[in-house]
Amino acid sequence: MMLPEQAVLVGREESAAPAALESPTDQSEGPAVVLRGLNKSFGKQVVLDEINLTVKSGDTLAVLGRSGTGKSVLLKLIIGLQKPDSGSICVHEQEITRLDLRELNKIRKKMGFLFQNAALYDSLTVEQNVAFPLKRHSNMTKSERAVRVKELLASVGMESDLKKLPGDISGGMQKRVGLARALALKPGILLLDEPTAGLDPITSGEIDELILKLQEQHHMASIVVTHDLQSAKTIADRIALLHEGSVLIEGRFEDLVKSDNKFIAEFMKREA
Repeated sequence: MMLPEQAVLVGREESAAPAALESPTDQSEGPAVVLRGLNKSFGKQVVLDEINLTVKSGDTLAVLGRSGTGKSVLLKLIIGLQKPDSGSICVHEQEITRLDLRELNKIRKKMGFLFQNAALYDSLTVEQNVAFPLKRHSNMTKSERAVRVKELLASVGMESDLKKLPGDISGGMQKRVGLARALALKPGILLLDEPTAGLDPITSGEIDELILKLQEQHHMASIVVTHDLQSAKTIADRIALLHEGSVLIEGRFEDLVKSDNKFIAEFMKREA
């Protein structure tokens, strides 16, 4: 049984023995994620058109854009849930678009993914949800897993709720648990799909602070898809604004504010 929305992201066909946990510092010193000429269409609808982006280890890129501009599709391409029509996706300098499932699963273990709805198992406790990828994809003993899970939940402020079910905690708390699970295998890359969606402003601010704290602690490359302009301003080193399938602008928040492009100015005004 897989986690909801394939949250584990590792296919059933893999039969190799679980690997020991690796530190993000073990990854290549080159760019964490490089997208070159990335294209994706669904039928006649062009979703992504010649996307070029680079994210270095330790950097956070926020991806903004109107609904339906391919932001979530971009994350699914990077994690390998979907295949591009053409173009290149390099993760730690390894091209992933032509990998078979076994090789792709090895790369997926180096990435943490937080889905928009957290995608927790309703029937498992908070503790069991976070332990799931460790049980399936590491050679930790039961006692070692328990220690690691408590550390992860403590890092997101959920150490006192480990016996609760997802239905017994708030949406913001579910996002925290989802973040803890995404960090379970010590990924070098963190992908977050609308981490503050559906949350009140105070809780959204707490999630932003948590993301900043985790980024400082783990020095990961992070790609955050969001509609929350304030969140992007708070957590991102750079922002890419998608429009009609292309990157309209990429730069600092101040670069978007100063742009004289009519769409960018209108987007910033309405989102603010």
